[in-house]
Order: sequence, then C-alpha cells, then structure tokens
Amino acid sequence: MKIAIVLAVIFLLPILSLAQERELNIMTFNIRYNTARDSANAWPNRTAFAASQIAFHQAHIIGVQEALHGQMTDLLELLPNHRYIGVGRDDGKEKGEYSAVIYDSLRLKPLRSATFWLSETPEIIGSKSWDAAITRIVTWVLFRDLKTKKEFYLFNTHFDHIGKIARRSSAELLLKKIAEIAKGKQVIITGDFNAKPADEPIQVILNPADANRLADSKDLSVQPHYGPTGTFNGFQSKETDDKPIDYIFLKGKFKVLQHATLSQTWQGRFSSDHFPVFARLILQ
Repeated sequence: MKIAIVLAVIFLLPILSLAQERELNIMTFNIRYNTARDSANAWPNRTAFAASQIAFHQAHIIGVQEALHGQMTDLLELLPNHRYIGVGRDDGKEKGEYSAVIYDSLRLKPLRSATFWLSETPEIIGSKSWDAAITRIVTWVLFRDLKTKKEFYLFNTHFDHIGKIARRSSAELLLKKIAEIAKGKQVIITGDFNAKPADEPIQVILNPADANRLADSKDLSVQPHYGPTGTFNGFQSKETDDKPIDYIFLKGKFKVLQHATLSQTWQGRFSSDHFPVFARLILQ
C-alpha cells in the first residue's frame, strides 16, 4: 500500500509541476495617482506597499490605472524583472495618467501593442466624447507566453467616473475593438470600470445576447472568491460597499483557478484607495 502511494506521488509530481508552469497570475490595480493632497496616504508612503503586493502574489501581468509616469518608474525600480507598456492619456507620451500594462519579462514577450482613446475618434490622441469628464484610454498588448508558447491579448482600461453615456459607449467601443484587434484569440481584460455589476456598462459587457460579450473571471473561478467583494476603500478603514468596480474579464477558453480581492493593510493603511483584484488562470 505504501509503495502504491509513493508511486502515485512520483507519477503526479510532474503533472502538478507542469500545471503550475502554465498558470498565469493576473492583477488589475488602480494605484491612485500621486498627489500631496493624500497626506499620509500619498504615493511616496505607499510605493513599497504596492510593489510588495505585486511581488508577493507573483503577478505576471498587472493592468494599472491612474499611474503617472513617475509612478511607473517607481514601481519598476522595485520590480526589476518587470517592464511596462503604456502612454500618458493626454499626449500619447508621458503626460497624464497611464492605463499601462506591467508584465514579467521572464515569463512574457510582447509582440504588438497600442493605445486607443475612449471616444468617437479613438485614434486621435487626447480625444474625448459623449459626456465624459476627462480623457480615457485603453492600452492593449499581444503577448507570447515564453513557457507555453501560447499567444493572447491583454486589454487594460479605466472608464470615466462621471459620464453615464460615456461609460456605456466605452463598453460598446471596447467590445468592438477587442473583436477587431484580437480576431478570435484569447483575451484578458483588466480595468477600473467605475461601474457596479448591475450598472449599464457591465450589463453591456456581459450581455449574453452579444456575440462579443466577455465573461467575469470571478464567476468562472473554480475556488470561491476570496476577500471582500467591494473593491473601493477610499483610504477608509474598509471597502465602502460590497459591490466591485474593478474587474478581470475574459474572452475565450480559460480555466480560472482562483479569484481574489487583496485587502492587506500595513499598520491600518492600504496600498491604494482601490484593492487590487487578482486571478490565477490557465489558457485552455
């Protein structure tokens, strides 16, 4: 009996090791822009917290929102194996907030990338439309997984916080652009959508009648969701309510092993006014 158990373990170890090598750890993380108005919660006091969350959870891809150029360089100094792709939303270079994609360069190779604006003229730098309060963007990357050799797309975005029409139209544009750009490849979508599950933009994204619809990784997770369901804390003592506004969506065949909202604190302080959302998945 003992010999049979030992042989079973020896047989299973390579299989388990192979499965772990295929896993990708994905994070969406609104890191809150750097402003002195945040006082004790200002970015210089949170930089190490944010970087340590990324490192501890071994995130291969992090879709970040609200990042200013200096914050991107700050993070990469603390994450030496990571690189980023993205531009400032104001000038398509370094001005304004990024919706950047940080990736583990030891695991992933970017093949193509670009940024488009959430507007009626998405190719025009700095453009905005509808009732949007400010300029909003989507940055996308085609990656090759250096371990599995599989290719997939990552889209990262941040929807407007004021304009209801803008959020709905942004959701429609996002689905259209994913279909045009990815052309049937598997897609991971990260972002702060400034919308709760019952709100119109999320209903557009998940609409079962739309062939371009996405799926919420939380709903697909084999292991039940871990952590708070709300993702915005506003630098208060806990999440402001139990509804998320930050999501990891998927298009194509994935196995989602875990889904979590990461609410760690350091002496009662958070890494951002949003909790990072995390998913561990396998491209089928």
